[in-house]
Amino acid sequence: MTVRAFAPAKINLTLHVTGQRDDGYHLLDSLVAFADIGDHLEFAPGPTLSIEVTGEHAEGVPADARNLIWQAAQAFGWTGSVHLNKVLPHGAGIGGGSSDAAATLRVLSDQGADIPYELPLSLGADVPVCMAAKAARMRGIGERITPVRLPPLPTVLVHPGVPVPTGPVFAALASRANPAMPVDLPEFDTPQDCAMWLGDLRNDLERPAIGVAPEIARVLDALGATTKALLVRMSGSGSSCFALYPSMKAAHFAAYEIGAAHPDWWCRAVALS
Repeated sequence: MTVRAFAPAKINLTLHVTGQRDDGYHLLDSLVAFADIGDHLEFAPGPTLSIEVTGEHAEGVPADARNLIWQAAQAFGWTGSVHLNKVLPHGAGIGGGSSDAAATLRVLSDQGADIPYELPLSLGADVPVCMAAKAARMRGIGERITPVRLPPLPTVLVHPGVPVPTGPVFAALASRANPAMPVDLPEFDTPQDCAMWLGDLRNDLERPAIGVAPEIARVLDALGATTKALLVRMSGSGSSCFALYPSMKAAHFAAYEIGAAHPDWWCRAVALS
């Protein structure tokens, strides 16, 4: 029987790099939300493991053991065919591969498999938070997840089509011991409340990512120039960027503005939660 799953885009509203362990892993403090857009997966049991990738951003996505879906399925000894409709750009800082892996783990768990505690994190720092696919604070190396209540956040996501490898971005980071977010996070009633609070926080990877891919600065400038933008920031290690708006109407209008001016960019109006 075919089982379907949704793997939403993960957006880092903040990303504070607070330290680095002796084993090289970076310590993070990040407020994460998830969009109502994402990849779609279908699973059908069978004698062998295979992945078929189709969709707007299928090109360049591995369909073998390099794919986190494959690694997640193989960890359970599950075999069958997986069809991945790749809606999200990959290497874009919005957790596409991690969200795909998390969706795979959720499907297998729903079928009765027990997920070893260490498995999600072994697949990637973003996989544990993607397991819940709800707004959360992510700390440590990705293993400390605390649910957070956010109002629906009207948002525009933009990816300029420039992939940014995570390694060079972290290598260009000037400091790895930066202040964390406040200990206690407030509750927000409106997108305006949330955007105002987020304005005092940061993504520590934004500046080094711009050094690696200057196109990111153009995206941030373009988003900042849209009507009614409340907050503009890069997500993850780039190169996707986002802007928050007071309403979905304002977000759709801004997406139209961006699309008209930059038809070669991937641009979507979404709601985060």
